Amino acid sequence: MKKTHFADDAAQFWDKRFSKDEYLFGKDPNAYLKDQVTSRMKPGGSALCIADGEGRNSVWLAQQGMIVEAFDISPVAVEKARQLAKHQLVSVALNVASTDSWTWKLNHYDLIAAIFIQFATPNMRVDLFAHIRQSLKPGGYLILQGYTPKQLEYKTGGPPSIDHLYTTELIQDLLRGMEICDWQEYEAEIHEGEGHRGMSALMGVVARKL
Repeated sequence: MKKTHFADDAAQFWDKRFSKDEYLFGKDPNAYLKDQVTSRMKPGGSALCIADGEGRNSVWLAQQGMIVEAFDISPVAVEKARQLAKHQLVSVALNVASTDSWTWKLNHYDLIAAIFIQFATPNMRVDLFAHIRQSLKPGGYLILQGYTPKQLEYKTGGPPSIDHLYTTELIQDLLRGMEICDWQEYEAEIHEGEGHRGMSALMGVVARKL
């Protein structure tokens, strides 16, 4: 497994944020993910949740009958995800990994969930989206949710740096060659634990690998 100072620092940062008994981003799935999965996916499909923290999205996908893998850089978060899966009586393959150290399987997943993965620097982001594209099966879906630059005004979650936020041009470029099935840029009040709470500037995208 590839180790970097960046990954070590990130793991320590997120371990600290996830160290409270409460679930930082709650136990319920992301609303955009839930809506899109309900309308597009069938039980039995394979799914990967990137940087899924304490497991709220991966556990919910398993409850829908999907075969789910998930990873996060924080050992503390992954242990809490294991407890959540146990409490909900579902099986999720949960792993401690970064986006660099994760073993990306070729043409493997029916669904990849990338929900608020805006820790990625611009250089990391290019590699990450390339991995996502390669790991989806032909016909597989990426479901993406993130913050747009207006989120800097709301300050209700997400990174404080504009370089980490999503613009239309940025995401269009990263998803070039994929079929865009849904694209929404909107503002909404969200309540995802203490980590995401309040009026937010959001982007939701569903892209299908051709």
